[in-house]
Amino acid sequence: MPEIEHEDGVQIDFISGERMEGKTSMEKIRLILDGVHDGNIVVLERGLSPDEESKLIEVTMSEINPDGFSGIEIESFPRSETNNGGFLNRLMGNNESSKLTVIGPANQIKSLHKDDTLISALVSRD
Repeated sequence: MPEIEHEDGVQIDFISGERMEGKTSMEKIRLILDGVHDGNIVVLERGLSPDEESKLIEVTMSEINPDGFSGIEIESFPRSETNNGGFLNRLMGNNESSKLTVIGPANQIKSLHKDDTLISALVSRD
């Protein structure tokens, strides 16, 4: 992803479902973690499957070090049933791309709150 010069702000990368389509799980994880390592907030239009989220957390834990990367904060919520096809799609296992996900550096996200319709993040550059 191209880096945008920012001095006092926080870069937010909105990644479309189309950009993630066709990528392997590890390619998705690497794209996300590369952005977060740069101090960016990453917003995924379609989210990750439960297995991909687990792998993201596993890879993140292996990359944490006291002098640099401090991990991630992640929050997701499903879209309304009318957007993801409802019960039948969930029953058939087609709900893996039905959620919006926000991921950011743990040392910059001071609070992350989620309810049914909103994810709110307080971010610091310190």
